[in-house]
Amino acid sequence: MEKVSVKLRAAMERKNVPPDKIDKIIRSISSFALYGFPESHAISFAILAYGSAYLKVHRAPEFYASLLNNQPMGFYTPATIVKDAQRHGVKIKPVCVAQSDWPCTVVDDETVRLGFCVVNGMRQEHAEELVSQRQDRQFDSLEDFKRRVPLSKEELRTLAELGALNSFADHRRAAMWKVEETFHDDLAQIRSTSSSPLLPMKLPERVRADYETMDLTTGPHPMKLLRESLPNIWRAADLAQAKHGSIVQIAGNVICRQRPGTAKGFVFISLEDETGVSNAIVDPDLFERFRLLITEEAFLLIEGEVQNSDNVVLIKTRDIKALPHEQLVGSESHDFR
Repeated sequence: MEKVSVKLRAAMERKNVPPDKIDKIIRSISSFALYGFPESHAISFAILAYGSAYLKVHRAPEFYASLLNNQPMGFYTPATIVKDAQRHGVKIKPVCVAQSDWPCTVVDDETVRLGFCVVNGMRQEHAEELVSQRQDRQFDSLEDFKRRVPLSKEELRTLAELGALNSFADHRRAAMWKVEETFHDDLAQIRSTSSSPLLPMKLPERVRADYETMDLTTGPHPMKLLRESLPNIWRAADLAQAKHGSIVQIAGNVICRQRPGTAKGFVFISLEDETGVSNAIVDPDLFERFRLLITEEAFLLIEGEVQNSDNVVLIKTRDIKALPHEQLVGSESHDFR
């Protein structure tokens, strides 16, 4: 580009182009060269974008199941993909030892069943043996399941915690209690005379357990559980109606932090709530001021000025706070890509 710029500048000077115009043109071309790419590259991406959009509209369950089955990939985590699917009318059924396969599967034209592939620490060969045993004969009880499927202690405990063993118990903690009988004789003796003494998990506890065992949830988004305590916070889906130049507050689970090399130190933050994703921009000085908060907190509350261009909304940040979230766990963030 330096060689091209020298030749271009000389040619424009010969044509008597004003110096300020020459400088502006050179700056524009040089800036584009930092992130531009060939037409053939653009066409390839356009074809992928068109094909993905078509599948998302016309074959949504297959589209979402395929994304989940090919992780890690792309820009968004499985947690965000699941929530996007639900917002677009696709039902996501949870992991279940009586129904799930290793991959996520299409149940019907509007439903996907999560597979064991989303379970943290689950070995594929163990899941495939589970499915094979189930195809030969359904499991009669949790004891039958434990006897026929060679799972590790950690795998059994994880399946119980995320609710995959609920077909054998009244609720998750009851299943967790039953699982522990295998490992502790004292618990087995107690169980012989009484049912599980553990109370069912409350909804926030189930959501937290989902994220801890799968990094996603089929239940409500964590922000849905906080919404009643946030009456003045704009939802992502409502920002298109925000007046340009107005001051608003947004909040959510941080799913992406970007600091492109071409952005002169500006940082872009994406926050997900129960309705979608909102985006904020942080100038370099503000980023340095709130660096630790921005890079470490899973949930943020951002106040800023609305920049609304044809219903594409960006919040120009002027203040950032950690969002109290009662120890709810959220999705991991893709950072500074």
